[in-house]
Amino acid sequence: MSDPIEPPRLGEPYLLTPGPLTTAYATKAAMLRDWGSWDGDFRAMTAEMRARLTAMLGAGGEAYDCVPMQGSGTFAVEAMLGSFVPPGGHALVLANGAYGQRAARALSYLGRRHTLLDKGDYLPPRGVEVSEILSENQDITHVVAIHCETSSGILNPLGEIAEAVARAGRRLLIDAMSSFGAVPIDPEEIRFEALVSSANKCIEGVPGFGFVLARKETLEAAAGNSHSLSLDLHAQWAYMEATGQWRFTPPTHAVAAFLEALRLHEAEGGVTGRGARYAENRDVLVPGMRALGFETLLAERWLSPIITTFFCPADPAFSFARFYEAMKARGFIIYPGKLTEVDSFRLGHIGQVDAQMMRDVVRAVREALEEMGVASAAPPESAMRERARLEA
Repeated sequence: MSDPIEPPRLGEPYLLTPGPLTTAYATKAAMLRDWGSWDGDFRAMTAEMRARLTAMLGAGGEAYDCVPMQGSGTFAVEAMLGSFVPPGGHALVLANGAYGQRAARALSYLGRRHTLLDKGDYLPPRGVEVSEILSENQDITHVVAIHCETSSGILNPLGEIAEAVARAGRRLLIDAMSSFGAVPIDPEEIRFEALVSSANKCIEGVPGFGFVLARKETLEAAAGNSHSLSLDLHAQWAYMEATGQWRFTPPTHAVAAFLEALRLHEAEGGVTGRGARYAENRDVLVPGMRALGFETLLAERWLSPIITTFFCPADPAFSFARFYEAMKARGFIIYPGKLTEVDSFRLGHIGQVDAQMMRDVVRAVREALEEMGVASAAPPESAMRERARLEA
């Protein structure tokens, strides 16, 4: 069992965001020592980190290796796309939010041919749709899927997508940025070439690097594909395999924090334990918000354990800017919406937060609405009609 969730130190607010997020004090404390990037102790830390991450894939992880990459999660996503989709490749991008759109934009910058399946904000891409597109486009070589699309909070049906891709003999690249570490991804059940995630998501580390878990044969075959010196995953992997070192200056303090976060993750019960806490957080938060009159963007079946998007109230007294400041004054940093069709905001339930904290969040929301003079948190009728239309 893990230690109980502890309050932030020194008056820190809780971050109800999908990363950066509220970290454990032990994770913060791990950054209080300096490390030499070429020193044997830091090489050992890098090796331990890579081994722990591949082990999280289970028995099927033996076919994979871990390549950490400096920078934000988007750096690692671009490294994966640029290294594994060759210049002559053709990628099908499955989008239902900002991060699928960003992957397509990255491929445009890279000069890689791509086809976009855009499902809008409310609905997931389905396996049957993927099968149809792949059948009609035999030159598609790769499929890019977002596991948890945090712009809406949707958890996409990765299993049926992976099955469709494997059946068609294509290669699956997964943006598991906001799911890895809390939602199982078993390569013995879900065949994929590579997935990418980040230190500051469900493992509950701090920002500074992402990582790619890729088949060793895929890494070996990627030589010469990359458009970039610094984002070349094959070069980063080959250098690490030869020397144990990062090619360029690593985020040493972030790596030290991440190792401590990995130990805490293991103590909580690994992917199963971490995911259970996040799901409980959601299952406390969502009914509490609905009791205040709020409604979720998504239907129940698509709600992820990571973050939930709520419609902004139709009440003219509601202002997101004032709501944000009222929540911050009560110790919570929230996230604005990232949708194109309707006003919304997001509340994350990952990081060092628990069910009791979610009850505190609901109480803070109620107080903020009262302070603003919002009589009803109900969303615009047009938003609910649109959701019902798309679900039909």
